[in-house]
Amino acid sequence: MAPQYAQSLRFRLPPLLFFLQTGFIVVFRFYVDIEQNVQTKQHAFNNYYSEFQDVHVMVILGFGFLATFLVRYSFSGAGFTLLVAAMAVQWAVILNGVESMYHRGKIRINMRSLVVAEMCTASSLIAIGAVLGKTNPVHLLLIALLEISGFVLNGWLLQTFLKVQFLNTIMLLHIFGAFFGLMLSWVLYRQGSEQQHEKEKIDRKTGLFSVMGTLFLWMFWPSFNSVLVEVDHLDRGRSLRAVYSTYLALAVSAVTAAGFSVLTSPQGKLNLFHIQRCTLAGGVAIGVAMSAVHLPWVAMAIGFAAALISTLGSRYIKPLMLFAFECHDTCGVLSVHGLPGILGWMVQLLLQIADSDDLTMAVRFAVFHICTLLITLSLSMSLGLITGFLLKCNFWRPTQNKKCFDDQAFWEFPHLAGKR
Repeated sequence: MAPQYAQSLRFRLPPLLFFLQTGFIVVFRFYVDIEQNVQTKQHAFNNYYSEFQDVHVMVILGFGFLATFLVRYSFSGAGFTLLVAAMAVQWAVILNGVESMYHRGKIRINMRSLVVAEMCTASSLIAIGAVLGKTNPVHLLLIALLEISGFVLNGWLLQTFLKVQFLNTIMLLHIFGAFFGLMLSWVLYRQGSEQQHEKEKIDRKTGLFSVMGTLFLWMFWPSFNSVLVEVDHLDRGRSLRAVYSTYLALAVSAVTAAGFSVLTSPQGKLNLFHIQRCTLAGGVAIGVAMSAVHLPWVAMAIGFAAALISTLGSRYIKPLMLFAFECHDTCGVLSVHGLPGILGWMVQLLLQIADSDDLTMAVRFAVFHICTLLITLSLSMSLGLITGFLLKCNFWRPTQNKKCFDDQAFWEFPHLAGKR
């Protein structure tokens, strides 16, 4: 019997890539310019370039290697991450510069704008993690473009109507991306996913490469959380405090995740999935709560709680979401990014209220803070639903069930050509 959909991407992926890339080149030709102030450029280069490199390594190497854990989907995990990131960064630069274009007629790009674009891209890669292996490259590009559009819109709404600081809006990328991806995985659920797909497993080689992605993310996460602190706070000490807090939170979360991984294992052994992902939960939580964290022990406590929630979530909540809600979250983004992100939001709320001497101001902050989360969740989940229903259309040629989690559907394997 002939396959329902042709395996070749020839008539789907190249037209989309060339159309988008040509469009971006045209936009950059007429509306994008480089910052012309030499002194400003030198200052931005000195302050941002090294940290931009760190964020760039996280997005490409960190997320790329982290996505290689599936035994027959490692080519796609790393390759599609690079493809999506390269396209998404350009789109994020354009969207983040719309306001500048409206007021000045041009989008001014500098090191800071590239860092912001990379962080928006990271949000889209988090969302993609929820449907990893169950989509084709066309789907992934559309998901990234729509997710970044929603994330930038969410930041504009929060800054315009609730006067939320830019740093606090950009750090919501974990929550926005996780719940966007969660709704995607719910809409794109495939019958039979209750039983683990035969190719949805890890072997020694892919597991090792995935842990290497974890190491890249773990090493460079302090730069990720501190790079934009000076946008809202000119005091260099705040940036250093963000680095220290992130490092301590990551260290504690790594130790805690390992401990609870053994405790929750029926065999009393370490779980590779927990080491790959839950060790990073402290960096997620402290990033969201960073503006309110001033003491080292607080950062360490956040890292402990984040790793606890993440490990227990990966062990118990992920299977529950699959069986009870038909939500097949491949990479466990809810446990790794969503729940630790909400924990960070709650800690920020409590610390800000505790530090406030004015009850009226504390109540006002609490109301605005709660509205910030509600708007973020509402927008991310609604856009995730819309994107999911859009991708379910046969026009986009969804991947066949038997081709899920399989590189052979998209990549050349000359040594297997004679076996088909």
